[in-house]
Amino acid sequence: MTGAVAAVWIYDRASAAMRRVPSARALADCGFEGCGHARPGKKRQVLLIDEETLLQFGLAPGQVKENVTTRGIAIQSLAPGERLRAGGAVLEITGPCEPCAFMDSLRPGLRAATEGKRGVLARVIEGGEVAPGDPVERVPRG
Repeated sequence: MTGAVAAVWIYDRASAAMRRVPSARALADCGFEGCGHARPGKKRQVLLIDEETLLQFGLAPGQVKENVTTRGIAIQSLAPGERLRAGGAVLEITGPCEPCAFMDSLRPGLRAATEGKRGVLARVIEGGEVAPGDPVERVPRG
C-alpha cells in the first residue's frame, strides 16, 4: 500500500490554527520540529489523516489539526505497531485518534460522525524530512 504526502502542518501553541509548511523535520521520539505536538515519549507525536476522509466530511486539509494529510493510502486501516515511511521519516502507528469536542466546534455532530475515521496517531521512530509529494508506504518492523 503506497500513497503520498499531500500536505504538512505544524502549530506553535494549542489555540493556534495549523500552519501549512513546505516541509517539516521529524525528530526521533519527539514529533515535528517546532510543532506544539512534539513531545518525547508521547503517543501523539504526529497525527495523520487522509485527504479522502476530509473530503467525505467536507473538511479542509489542516482543519482537524493533523500534521500530515495523505492521499491514496487507507490511513485508518493501519493497526497499532505498523510502520510507515513518510518521506525521510519512519513513523509507528500508536492507535486511532479519538474524536474530541474540538470536532463538534467545527460542526455540531462531527465528533460522532468521525468516530473511527479521525485519523491515526504515530510516534517518530526515525527522524527525517517530510514534504508534500513524498511517498507514504508501509515498512516492515525491524
